[in-house]
Amino acid sequence: MPLSGTRVCVVVPVRNEAENIWDTLDALRLQTDNKGHKIDPNLYEVLVLVNNCTDASFAITKEFQYKYPKFRLHIDQIQLPDPLANIGTVRSLLMDEAYRRFMLISNEEGIIASTDGDTIADQNWLYYIMSEIDKGNDAVGGRILALQQSDTARLYHLRDVTYRCLLAQAESLIDPQLHDPMPRHFQYFGASLAVTCKMYQLVGRLPQVPNLEDMAFHQALIRHDAKIRKSFNVKVYTSSRIQGRVDIGFSEQLRQWTLDSAANKTQQVESVEIQLRKFKLRKRLRKCWLEFQNRGLPQQELIDLASLLKFKIEWLHTQFTTAPYFGILWEAVEKALHQAHWQQSQRPQPIMKAIHELRTFIHDHQATVFQIDPDDNFLFVYKANA
Repeated sequence: MPLSGTRVCVVVPVRNEAENIWDTLDALRLQTDNKGHKIDPNLYEVLVLVNNCTDASFAITKEFQYKYPKFRLHIDQIQLPDPLANIGTVRSLLMDEAYRRFMLISNEEGIIASTDGDTIADQNWLYYIMSEIDKGNDAVGGRILALQQSDTARLYHLRDVTYRCLLAQAESLIDPQLHDPMPRHFQYFGASLAVTCKMYQLVGRLPQVPNLEDMAFHQALIRHDAKIRKSFNVKVYTSSRIQGRVDIGFSEQLRQWTLDSAANKTQQVESVEIQLRKFKLRKRLRKCWLEFQNRGLPQQELIDLASLLKFKIEWLHTQFTTAPYFGILWEAVEKALHQAHWQQSQRPQPIMKAIHELRTFIHDHQATVFQIDPDDNFLFVYKANA
């Protein structure tokens, strides 16, 4: 049973991480606040589930537990059958157990934080997670920085990060959210995420999918209008291996970028024009939704929106009146857009062209990209492409 004062339960799925798990656990043991003071060890605990291993991961984790008995580390191991031997199952088991433990002490505001067995948390990782939750947020996504990338994959990765961070800034300029102001990033992935128990239960817990479970969970949070803060202060450093432990994930993306670089393949991304149009549409729909919640559905605006989107007004009216959350309304509209005329115009474009277009848009709005961490890979691209 956890201590009554426990605020955070960190979950760590481990599969064949003998080379990394000691450093992962040590980084969690040595967490400090923003002034360098050690975080009270009674405020958090760590759950490790060693699954389907063929190396010494479990023995090393037990050795760590023996060496640091005051560190609140709980370890278990499991051998899952093939259909269930995936990261989705393991992370779900861990997060459900973290939730169960918080319910034992009746703490629905308890924070479930997730990282990975090949990842090193920044020394202030827990401090900034707790700080963001204390501001009223339901969930936190942290930056995930890659370690020791190959030169070929690194360039593709940095371009991708630049594009997505610029897109996040453009999104904030068009459709700002008070709980997630600039500077903000784009990531909510398993190596660095957190959520309150209350929100975890509300959205139906972690979706039962074999992989990309973090992305599916992110979508569930959006559907329920969760306040998700994507803070640059919350960050981890993860392995940049190209032979990963999952079929789909960061390691697979790095491998693909390496192959694309060798083939001199132009990096393609979603059309900036389409993305900006979506942000503007979402803002307009959100305004209409809020007016509907407060004063009733604005009929003329509904007619104008239906005409703009080429939707039947009856269909749009039904979405507004039946969706319990704006996120569910937007998901329905976005799905309909993909199935209709917008799908044909969604042609990808070269990433450098997209980056240029986003920089121009941001400059025209008298805003600048701002990143307080000089070690973040995001900045290096600006220096390289200046």
